[in-house]
Amino acid sequence: MAQLSVECLMSQANRIIQVAVPRPLHAVYDYSVPEDMPIPNVGARLSVPFGRTQTIGVCVNVDVTSPHKSPKPINEIIDDDAAITGELLDLAHWMSAYYHHPLGEVLATILPNAARKGLPFVLEEEDFWHLANAQYTNARAPKQTALVEYMSQHLAEYPVIAGKALVEAGFSRAMINKLAELEVITRVSAAPRRALAAKAPALDASAEQHAAIDAIEAAAGRFEVLLLEGVTGSGKTEVYLQSMAPVLARGGQVMVLVPEIALTPQTLARFEKRFGQVGMLHSALTDKQRLQTWLRCRDGELNILIGTRSAVFTPFKQLDLIIVDEEHDSSYKQQEGLRYSARDLTAKRAHSLGIPLVLGSATPSLESLYNVSRKRYTLLKLPHRAGGASMPSYHLIDLRGQTLQDGFSRTLIDVIRHHLTAKGQVLIYLNRRGFAPTLLCQSCGWQCHCSDCDAKLTLHRSPAQMICHHCMLKFQIPELCEHCGQPNLLPVGLGTQRAEDAVEALFPEVPIYRVDRDTTRTNRQLGEQLDKINEGSSCIMVGTQMLAKGHHFPSVTLVVVLNADSGFLSPDFRAPERTAQLVVQVAGRAGRAERPGEVWIQSYQPDNPMLTRLIEDGYDGFAQEELKTREEAGLPPILPMAMLRAESEDGRLALDFLQTCKNTLTSMGRNQVEVMGPIPAPMARIANRFRYQLMLIAPSRSQLHQLLHGLGRPKVPAQLRWSIDVDPYDAL
Repeated sequence: MAQLSVECLMSQANRIIQVAVPRPLHAVYDYSVPEDMPIPNVGARLSVPFGRTQTIGVCVNVDVTSPHKSPKPINEIIDDDAAITGELLDLAHWMSAYYHHPLGEVLATILPNAARKGLPFVLEEEDFWHLANAQYTNARAPKQTALVEYMSQHLAEYPVIAGKALVEAGFSRAMINKLAELEVITRVSAAPRRALAAKAPALDASAEQHAAIDAIEAAAGRFEVLLLEGVTGSGKTEVYLQSMAPVLARGGQVMVLVPEIALTPQTLARFEKRFGQVGMLHSALTDKQRLQTWLRCRDGELNILIGTRSAVFTPFKQLDLIIVDEEHDSSYKQQEGLRYSARDLTAKRAHSLGIPLVLGSATPSLESLYNVSRKRYTLLKLPHRAGGASMPSYHLIDLRGQTLQDGFSRTLIDVIRHHLTAKGQVLIYLNRRGFAPTLLCQSCGWQCHCSDCDAKLTLHRSPAQMICHHCMLKFQIPELCEHCGQPNLLPVGLGTQRAEDAVEALFPEVPIYRVDRDTTRTNRQLGEQLDKINEGSSCIMVGTQMLAKGHHFPSVTLVVVLNADSGFLSPDFRAPERTAQLVVQVAGRAGRAERPGEVWIQSYQPDNPMLTRLIEDGYDGFAQEELKTREEAGLPPILPMAMLRAESEDGRLALDFLQTCKNTLTSMGRNQVEVMGPIPAPMARIANRFRYQLMLIAPSRSQLHQLLHGLGRPKVPAQLRWSIDVDPYDAL
């Protein structure tokens, strides 16, 4: 009887598994598998009871040595095979340890939203369409005509287009079906795969481009990080395309990350023109679309994936090359929840798979340049623009003592008029949307503040309202000062709406295009504006950094930076790097064709040493000087950093918690770790929650992680939220 009891216990233990659940808890939990169910695969999704609710977890261990005495049974095994492959499961464990984040939430981040909800992995047959009647027009149905015109443009190089691509372009399924009924378009069962040559078509590439392509091909089949530093307009995308061709010809897959959704349509168009069918992953897609693309990459049906930050978690059947375009961009860093860096995760995946990683930028991050200096990365340089185009010339306008007309100096107005008269296009960069950053009472100095944040409200004119850009609350524009009751309220500062109004008044005969998040909420809206701009006629573009990244405007001869001072004067040690990158990136839109370009920068500090070094010595000179400054100060990338953040409606609760953390860390660090704070965050209150932060700098990464691990899992009251941010992008 005793022997039978032991065997029963052993049998029961063999049916105990561990599951990670999507909760902010660092433990994994034991569950039993009922006798009528098979043991699930590691990486499979399961429906399990958790507390008083049901949730979708992931099986992470089927070999439990010391199980819980009375584990709950699982409800259902959702996947026959692993939903998360072994490679991605290993990545999840690494991320959980590196970012000090619960494994269950890491796994939930890796899965597409539809998969987190437990939807089955069913790969649907895609629909592809051929244009049978390119002459079709319908005056009573202009959208039908627009769809035909859209297909005509996009089918010039490839015979069919996917139905999902038409939907993403803004055309409805009902419209597609109607044109199919009219036999204007016809459905085909599958996309014909383009035959890929071992090499891309012979193109007029420069010697530097050929050297970069050869270096990337030489790294095939092994891990190597190659930093492709190419000036704006040097042909980095062509290097990507030609480097991909032999990979695809061998049956491999390629993942390409871009920083913004706004860049995916034009990047997609170039890649489709060269290679045919390409997948996309970004937040503007529906959950169903994202899941289908995710599955097609996993099953090897898609050979090329272009995506934003979260695309880094896509599974592949045979991933052989990863490319990260604009690798310096802040969009690759997740700022909430699991604060991962997609750029850094590509390096981890490439290392695990033994494949090359290409990081491309005209303004590489100091982290990447530091890794080049340490011989961890291989530097590939494209110092000249493609096609013989010249780099733009820089000019500074000293604003001291000048009277401005809505932010524009008389010198700048004359320069803009000169370029418009010469039939050039003008790009005006201002990284502040809205009409004015604040509303000021001229009688008493009162400013219009958000009721829930320590932030000034931004005045918007279309529609007319005051908006908090932190918590997004909206208010009516006050007619009287809330402090003294006087009506003398003055918009102070310059936003893109005000700049647009100013240039419309100054140059009423010239088309004006404003590109920011208020005017360009969809890819279709952006595409329509870009199409008009790329017709080449004289115009003025006013926009935020949406205009600075990656766009090719061959007719732009003048780029204007209305104010370059704020970034160079910020207390955040990373701000000068970000500002220099933005200035160079937006300047790179000028003179990309046969006409030379100019960059005019307005400044109240034209002798600022960081600004003058950038202009005189270029980004390379600026970056090397900035690295020396970081080394002297003991700041990243020389030394590793982490940030602890806490927030609560009761500010004392957050402050006391971080002070307790500081005491614990200091006692463990034995004075080797530098702990600064706790101090209020630069924006100390957002949405009625008070925010504090604690900064850690350690001599090495191992010591930093040892300290953070030693912090343990402190129990905090429900009204307190706190987080650990390893390698923070925003230091303030």
